[in-house]
Parts: sequence; C-alpha cells; structure tokens
Amino acid sequence: MNKGYAVFCDADRQFYDAPHRLPSDKEGRGALYPVLRRELPGGWQRHRSGDWLAFRPLDRELPSQGWKIHVSACLDNAERILEKVWDYCVPRSVAFKCMPSRYLLHIRNAKYTDRGASGKFVTVYPADAEQCRVIAEELNALLAGESGPYILSDLRWGTGPVYVRYGSFTERHCYDDKGELCPAIEDDRGRLVPDRREPAFRVPEWVDLPDFLKPHLDARSATTVSDLPYAIERALHFSNGGGVYVGRDLRTERRVVLKEGRPHAGLAADGADAVTRLARERDALRRLSGLGCAPEVLDWFTLGEHTFLVLEYIEGRPLNSFFAHRHPLIEADPSAERLAEYTQWALRVHRLVEEAVEAIHARGVVFNDLHLFNIMLSEDESSVVLLDFEAASVDDPASRQVIANPGFVAPADRRGADVDRYALACLRLALFLPLTSLFAVDRHKARHLARIAAEQFPVPREFLDAAVTEILRGHPVPHPPASAQPPSTDAYLPVALGDWPRSRDSAVRAVLASATPEREDRLFPGDIAQFATAGGGTCFAYGAAGVLYALDATGAERCPDAEEWLLQRTKTPASGSPLGFYDGLSGVAWVLDRLGHRERALDLVDLVTAQDWQDIAPDLHSGLAGVGLALDALAGSTGESAARDQALRCAELVAHRLRSAAPPTAPADGTTAPSRAGLLHGDSGAALLFLRLYERTGDGALLDLAAEALRRDLARCVRSAGGTLQVNEGWRTMPYLGAGSVGIGMVLDDYLVHRPDDAFAAARDEIVQAAQAKFYAQPGLFRGAAGMVLYLSRTTATGPGTDAADLHRQIESLSWGAVPYRGHLAFAGEQMMRLSMDLSTGTAGCLLALGSALHDSPVHLPFLPPLRRP
Repeated sequence: MNKGYAVFCDADRQFYDAPHRLPSDKEGRGALYPVLRRELPGGWQRHRSGDWLAFRPLDRELPSQGWKIHVSACLDNAERILEKVWDYCVPRSVAFKCMPSRYLLHIRNAKYTDRGASGKFVTVYPADAEQCRVIAEELNALLAGESGPYILSDLRWGTGPVYVRYGSFTERHCYDDKGELCPAIEDDRGRLVPDRREPAFRVPEWVDLPDFLKPHLDARSATTVSDLPYAIERALHFSNGGGVYVGRDLRTERRVVLKEGRPHAGLAADGADAVTRLARERDALRRLSGLGCAPEVLDWFTLGEHTFLVLEYIEGRPLNSFFAHRHPLIEADPSAERLAEYTQWALRVHRLVEEAVEAIHARGVVFNDLHLFNIMLSEDESSVVLLDFEAASVDDPASRQVIANPGFVAPADRRGADVDRYALACLRLALFLPLTSLFAVDRHKARHLARIAAEQFPVPREFLDAAVTEILRGHPVPHPPASAQPPSTDAYLPVALGDWPRSRDSAVRAVLASATPEREDRLFPGDIAQFATAGGGTCFAYGAAGVLYALDATGAERCPDAEEWLLQRTKTPASGSPLGFYDGLSGVAWVLDRLGHRERALDLVDLVTAQDWQDIAPDLHSGLAGVGLALDALAGSTGESAARDQALRCAELVAHRLRSAAPPTAPADGTTAPSRAGLLHGDSGAALLFLRLYERTGDGALLDLAAEALRRDLARCVRSAGGTLQVNEGWRTMPYLGAGSVGIGMVLDDYLVHRPDDAFAAARDEIVQAAQAKFYAQPGLFRGAAGMVLYLSRTTATGPGTDAADLHRQIESLSWGAVPYRGHLAFAGEQMMRLSMDLSTGTAGCLLALGSALHDSPVHLPFLPPLRRP
C-alpha cells in the first residue's frame, strides 16, 4: 500500500485530486490564513504554485540557488508565526512563500506524507549567505519560544523553528542517476545536478558550509544513542512521526521493539502529534497488560527531543503476509478442496481476531485502527496479537477514528466500539477479496464483493451477509440516474464487461462525463502522478493523450473538445516537462499525429530532439526507448527523415547503456532490486526498440541487442510460490504488464516471431501462467487484471490457460474492480481509493484491454501490434 495516496482523497469524493484544490473560502477546510488576504505594497507579486503561495518583490533579483531559510510551525501557532514572518519580510522586500492554510499545513505534517518536506511552513529567500545569516538570526529572535516540527532535510538554527539548507530558488530540472527527472541545482562546473531533498541534512560537495552555521551543525551532532541500554538492530519502517525499530535490551539480551515519536510531527486527523499518539498507545497497552492479545510495555524514555516507547517483540507475521502463500485465487484453477481449506482457515482467523477485539473492549479500550497489517498471527496460526494502538481510545465510548487503513475507514457516524465492529465487518470480506478500499468510492460495492466471494468460496452466506449489513448500516440504497443503461446480469454494474460494444460505450460515457475542460492542469481525472511533473495531465500514461488514444483505438467517436484542450495545453509546454513516451512530450506528439494534428506533433518533436539526452534513462516509460520508438513511428507517418536519424541515435545510446551496465542480479530477500525489470522500466522496453528498428532496417545486430536486453530482464525473474515466472523485487514478486514478467512476455512474443530461442520459449510458457490467477489486487492496465487480459488476448503462447474461455474468465475477474460512475462503467485507480480515467491505472486502460479481446479489429498498446496467433 502506498500511503501517499491518502492526501489526494480529500479534495474529491470520486477522484484523486491535489490537496490545494480544496475550496479556499473562509468557512472551508482550505480557508487561507487571514494575513494572506492583506493588500501587498506596490511592486509585489503573489503567485500560487501547487500547495505553496509565493510572494516576491519584482525589483529584487534573486540568485537561482543558495542558502534558504525554512520556518516550521504547529497548527495552533502557525497563524501567529506567519504574521511575524510577513511583518518582517514585506517591509524589507524579502521574498518568501508559505503553506497558505491550516489544512495544507496539517497535510504536510501528517503521518505518511513526504519526510523530506515535513515541517516546512514558510520558505524565505535571502539574496546571499550574509543576508541568510542576518535573516536567520532576526527571525530566530522574533520567533523565540515558538514550536514546530523538526525539518529533517535542514540544519536547525538554535532551538527554535528556524532552519537552513542549501538548494534551488528557481524551478530547474535534470536527470538523476536513475535517469529520472528531478529538481536541479548547478554545480561548480556549471552542470545541473539533482537537488537532493531527502530526510537528512547534506551540503553539496562543492559548497562550503558558512562559519556561522558550524555551531548549529555541532549542536545537531551532539545527541547520540551510545548511552542507551538498547542496541538498535534494524528499522522496520519510517514515517513523519518517527521510526519503528527492532532492538535488543543490552541488560537482558531480550529482543524488543522501539517506537519513536517526533514532537509536533506525524499528525493524525485530530491534530495529535506522534508523541501524543505514542502516549495513547502506552496508556492503552498498560490497560491491556496480561491479556495476551496486545504487546506488553517495557519502557518509556526521551532522547534529545524524541520520545520512545519500548514494547515486547511479538513473534509471527502480519496477517496480510499470509495471503501470498495461502490465498487460492492466486492460482488459475484452485481445487474445491483448496477453496474449502482456505475458507475454514479464514473463518477461524476471523474468529480469533473477533475474540481479541471483544477482549480489549471488555477492558474499556477501542482499537480504532484494525486492518490486515495490524494483526500479527503466530507462526503456528493459533493466536493473534493486535499491533499499533496509537489511535486507541480508553474509556471513551464516543471516540472517533483518527488514523485508518484505506480499506477499513469507518463512516463518519461510527463512534467508539462501532469503529472496530465496522473494521471486523470489512475483515470478513477482505479475507476473501481484499478490495475493501473501494468502499471509500461506493460503500454498496460491499454487496457486490460479498456476492463474488460467495461464488468463489464455500463460505456461509450468513457470514458475508452480516458483513454487508454492518457496512451498509445507515447508508441508503441509491437510485440509479435516469441515464443509466438497463442493468446487466450483474445488477451492481450498468453493463457486463463482455457485452461489447455496450461495455465500451458505457466506459466511454463515464470517461467523458468526468472531463473538466475548465481546468488547466488536467482534463480527465487519473492517478496522482498527474500532479507530480509538469504536463502530467496531458501525458500518455496518466493524462489526456492516453485517454484519447484508448477512445480512438477502440472505435469510439472522436472528441474534438478534448483534442482542442490537448492542443491548447501543448502550445507552450511547461518548463520541466518530461520527454518520455508515457510521461512526456514524445508520447503526446505520437498521439496528436495519430489524431491528425501533425503540425503540433512536429513542434513537440523539435522540442524533444533539441534536449540533451545523455543522462536520460534507457527505458520505455520515461526514457530513450520510448522516445526512439515515437520518433521512428513519426518518421514513418510524416516522412521526416531527421526523426528517423534521431530514433537511431536513441538506439545507439540505449545500446551503449546496455553494454556498459553491470550484469543483472536478482536481489536478496528484503532488499531492493538494483535496477528495475519489465516492459516500462526495465530492459524489455529497450528490446522493443531494437526489435521495431530491426524490422525496418533488417540489421541483425539489432536483433542480437534485443536478445541481450531480454536476457537481462529474465535474469531478474524467479519462480514464485505458485510456480510461475515473475520479476523478483526482493520483498515480493511481480507478474504485471508494466513492471512484471507479463510485460517481458509481451516482447518475448515479438522476438520469437523473428528468431527461435528455446530458452525464451520456455520462459514464455512460464510467464503465461502468471497471467492466469483468478485474483489481482487492482484492475489497472500496468499493475492489475486489465494487463493480463491484454496480454492473453495477444500472446502467441499456447497451452493451458490461453484459450478463449480462459480469456473471458479474466474479463470477468476484471469486473471485480469496476464501480459505476453516473450510471456508467468505470474502474478504480491505483490503491483503489478513488476512480481513475487514465490509461495507466484506470478506465481508459481497462477499455483498451477489453478492446484487445473483444473489438472487431484487435487493439493494443503502441508499438505492440497484434500478432498472428497459432
């Protein structure tokens, strides 16, 4: 689960949207601090940039980078701090920017937002190092006694809320050592290099630390863990609130868990910081001492300004980790015995959890954060222990949920023990189909999931009915809109997915109904990646270009208004727009040319080819493989020979990277892979470029390069617990189309058209089995069931699982992630907390997958045309 998605859920109930899109009226959560409504003196400019609101005097020239000042703040003193900063900066003509509302400050300091940015409330831009010293000293004096969260990326000035770091003042970009676009600063040789914004203070190697900062650096280094009676062995995870560590008590050699609380940071929904939440956990666990279903408290201490809770180490594994080994729907055709065995296991485990919850309720404690990751099951599977009581309440029957897993978020009207009862109801369904995050979009999905679970498992219907009753308690049955189509055999969805072209027409209506042509940043709502880079709302993976391609490829009517929106937003692409096919300008150019807008397409090609490509990644998603494929295709359609030459240049650069790269190795368990594999981010994208150029040129060396690239990706694969070939990421294996083995299998199919290879054929036969599980956690094209539908509809592999019946079974499974939108067919996006209309994660991608299987003339991804199946 990527917890970063949660902050994109508040601005819209149906779709992910940027936090700053919340209304900023005086009564709304996005209301601006009153000081920001003041009139600025003449010659000042006010500018909104994402979450930030910036102010600068137009008559003052600032450097492009240097030492800058950050001021942190708590929710209760932020307005006072901002007034003081305003009153200091504006008369002195000092540029600054701020988080303009209590809501955005809260989000920035929440538990699971970016640790490197946490705490930053105001940024002040000095003209030089000497002015930085003066401003920092004077602001520190003005703000003496004020509190704020520690800014991990910065150096603290004294003991107040003022911090300093060296970094960029202006928006510039470069490619990092992974070939990915990132913020940049200029080094001592005039080159743009990454502006590291990590949760640790670092000074660029070519920058000297000013003398006035050295005492503050010494003070930072003064606190150590050397005097603790505990040895910290490893970190389990980090959040804005602090880390969770496994350690050892040096006095007893007993294994322990240390939970860290950073003051004023890691805020919950009620504003409680990590230290407050840690104290809640301590108090709740002391109440539960001796019960056996909660850890024992061993110690409580403060180190520096951080608080630590020491708990007994619980043997076992979180309940979610049992799914990969036990859940029968990860297989293609589980036996009746296997389904029955799992059902009995799930019912027994649920009863163990239910008994644990009843036991803590009997002692006056409400857990408030029950979910699959917070339930520790013993290795012999005979007992459970509940973990993470930081959201718990004691003797408070009206307590509200303030921290929650997306799949177990209780409705706002649930209080006290009813919060846990709702979570127990969700657990009944999640043990069979862990898709309960969809309830945030439509709680009536619960009835649909219960029906599917009853069809797949021999689970007593009353067990599921009890879950649905609790989940829907107090939630009225909605009336379908008048525009809804006649119901399909599945009454929940407006149309059966296999009923083509009605399913296509319904999905197209959903996509068009979601359009926001009045917005500059995006037309169709999609993944949060739309807001991560310049031009994210236009690109192929997450923006309008990919949606328009899917509509066009599947035979939907042209959408002139949407095409005009895309043309308007690409007249002058934003600074920092990526060049890649899926995330940037080359993909947009390819789509515009396909739709007949050749002049604009060639304008974008000129922008792409004018850039320096030396540091760009070689991959298909963002890098040279995708750029080269787009340029080669555009050369073919437009006759522009220069584009063809540039495509060959891409291939040369990719080949050089391939030859000079270290041999691929599968990562050891628990580590991160040194490089990524698969179609979008691995060497298979390079292989695709070489194959397409080989088909045009007949140069056998390109086919040799394709083979080498494919072997590199296959070297990163292992056989999963189910016996299928999947990409090894160290802590999990991945079968998916984007970053998994199925994407490698797509390119293997194309390679084997040109040259037989026994090893490749054998790998393909194992990969095709990875596309036949009955359950995938998401519906999306690149990380879900839709990608399996597209792959099975295209592959030339034969054997069990590849016939029409198997393909249609996967189409049925795809419906598990579908949710009606305004009476039309739509699909949940990444993390399943909101709908998405984009190609990579949402409805457009699912539409393309259905079209690949059901459309009169099969449709597929760019550069992967239909193959002749045996």
